[in-house]
Amino acid sequence: MKRTLLPLVVGLLVGAVAYSGMSRQDTPSTDTGGKTPWTSLQFNNADDTFRFAIVSDRTGGHREGIFAKAVAQLNLMQPEFVLSVGDLIEGYSDKQPAIEGMWKEFDSFIGKLTMPFFHVPGNHDTANTMMAQHWKNKFGKLYYHFLYKNVLFLCAHTEDFPAGQKQATRISPEQTAYFAKVLEENKNVRHTIVAMHKPVWIQNNADEIGYTAFEKLLLDRPYTVFAGHVHHYRKFVRHGRNYYQLATTGGGSKLRGLDYGEFDHITWITMKKDGPVMANVLLNGILPEDLSIVQPVAEEKGVEVKDRRQTYTVSGKILLNGKPVENAEVIFYYVVPPDEQAKLKGAKQVRSSDGITNARGEFSLSTYIAGDGAPKGEFLVAVVPFKTRTGLDVKAPTIPEVYTKWQTSPLKATITQGKNEVVLELKE
Repeated sequence: MKRTLLPLVVGLLVGAVAYSGMSRQDTPSTDTGGKTPWTSLQFNNADDTFRFAIVSDRTGGHREGIFAKAVAQLNLMQPEFVLSVGDLIEGYSDKQPAIEGMWKEFDSFIGKLTMPFFHVPGNHDTANTMMAQHWKNKFGKLYYHFLYKNVLFLCAHTEDFPAGQKQATRISPEQTAYFAKVLEENKNVRHTIVAMHKPVWIQNNADEIGYTAFEKLLLDRPYTVFAGHVHHYRKFVRHGRNYYQLATTGGGSKLRGLDYGEFDHITWITMKKDGPVMANVLLNGILPEDLSIVQPVAEEKGVEVKDRRQTYTVSGKILLNGKPVENAEVIFYYVVPPDEQAKLKGAKQVRSSDGITNARGEFSLSTYIAGDGAPKGEFLVAVVPFKTRTGLDVKAPTIPEVYTKWQTSPLKATITQGKNEVVLELKE
């Protein structure tokens, strides 16, 4: 009887191991007496599961050592590869030696990665015909695709303007035709990831710049879109799919925190059978095993902010018909004195400072960094509904349209040296 049962028991054990996706070497060897101190032996290591990271804007006024530090942190995290959404160098130069120097610096960072890095161009990277040509000479393509474990990655170019013309946001018909062919040839992938620099779906001229035609190609499949550019985190849902506008990985930011969607992060994606699971990992939360400060992989100097004006603290309140307005963004536009207009290319008004209101309608202004206030001078003031970090989870206030643009708003403020208190009263 014992000889008959033994092969059956062994067979059941082997079958259970095979069913769980484990080898016999993976099975716990402890004799538990029929009870187990684990919930399951279905380990999170399916063949179609993988993990990758996305880095967002490094430039647009990059800060010292941040991206270089993020590279060291990615080496701690060990994704299978790293994907970008553009703005890798400051760019905006028509001098070849300067362009080459910027790329040499960037290469010194990502050359330290212990996994592949996929470049995606941003407006800073391809600001003019010379820079776009330099990209092609260096990387071969401005837009491309790749497959990994039956997931299709589309790396798009949102500055696809014709050679010799002024820089403009555009997805060319040629680029759309390229991706149409790619998608036709990859109908049976389990998911499609789109990486692009600008969140062009929010633009009013999406038809004109070619985005609508590009997006229509995707609508018959599951997909997720990642972009950067705005330096402000926000989630959108379009056509039942998730679109993400990422914050920064060292790019210019006031770093006012989660409520503003302003923080340095990497985006961590775990691709599962049914689609991506996303986590935003803040850089200040990635520490090595000895809890020491992560050191940059190479020297990275920040962009010097020139002509920074002295700021003074500004707090205030917004009332609509005498009641506090919550989740409103208040924007101060500096009225440029005539003697300063030449320095600002003739501008008579420039966006200067902003803040968001709490449940009591209270706000504080920031200009260069969190809570630093505003420079002294005369300001035109606009008030708009604040688009939160998700774009979904907070009811936006109803604000009369006249107040939403500086051109029509009757609101004005004067900021003087010292502490400033401003009360803005709106009427329906």
